Amino acid sequence: MIRSVVKGIGAAKPARVVKNADLEGIVETSDEWIVQRTGIRQRYIAGEGETTASLGEAAARAALDNAGLTPDDIDLIILATSTPDNTFPASAVDIQARLGMTHGFAFDMQAVCSGFVYAVTTADLYIRGGMAKRVLVIGAETFSRILDWNDRTTCVLFGDGAGALILEASEGRGLTSDRGVLTANLRSDGSHKEKLYVDGGPSSTQTVGHLRMEGREVFKHAVGMITDVIEASFSEAGITAEDIDWFVPHQANKRIIDASAKKLHLAEEKVVITVDQHGNTSAASVPLALATAVADGRIKQGDLVLLEAMGGGFTWGAVLLRW
Repeated sequence: MIRSVVKGIGAAKPARVVKNADLEGIVETSDEWIVQRTGIRQRYIAGEGETTASLGEAAARAALDNAGLTPDDIDLIILATSTPDNTFPASAVDIQARLGMTHGFAFDMQAVCSGFVYAVTTADLYIRGGMAKRVLVIGAETFSRILDWNDRTTCVLFGDGAGALILEASEGRGLTSDRGVLTANLRSDGSHKEKLYVDGGPSSTQTVGHLRMEGREVFKHAVGMITDVIEASFSEAGITAEDIDWFVPHQANKRIIDASAKKLHLAEEKVVITVDQHGNTSAASVPLALATAVADGRIKQGDLVLLEAMGGGFTWGAVLLRW
């Protein structure tokens, strides 16, 4: 059977680092308050000239270099983002042009914080369906541009950045020992829209709008939803939590990550945590964490890696892959 195997990975972050103490002059907050409730210590904020497309391009080039490939080797670009440069065209097409690609196809995917997990799943389907041999999957966001900087409950949580992964078609035996994507489970429930959303858009207010969140409600649902899709992935693959080498969750809140790992009986030393350094970067969160763990030598070829995310909508999902 055809498997979608990771060939390269890359990341990009804005130049400006904003520490918790820097926010004390903007809203009523403190480093202690933010760390205690979220685990976040700093985040990266896009400056002038830095956009979702420019960060996505930089991450894509890093992934191509890591894979030893060129843009000519890519058939499809999927960009997971909720903060595109323009309402249209898709920022994926912009990145395609920036890379000098005039072949293949590109599109954006919007599933908020779950976007990268959705995009990896979609790329896997294109590869297994024979429509693409190599897919560049990018998660890129500039959430700082849709934050209400007067709302201390949300503006301290988010950051900007991008991560990219290249998946390539490879023959597998249909076993869990195969390299590549093994299982994927996606879910959504639109009845929770009002708990995490942006209060604007072209068709409703003709404005970009600002992010709005009912933090307690999101936290209440997060752990149960996350464990649901992960347990489904375990069942499909015929494995248990003990078989996982690395758990790479969406980096939204350390308390959610810790509670999820505990409920799933995943050992603390197997959990990749970067929320303290990046904040919540939405669709860029999982690939940034992945890139960090690969760069520092934790994730190695052959490791069984579990990806997970939950975002506005609600959307949520999990991908199990062997590196």
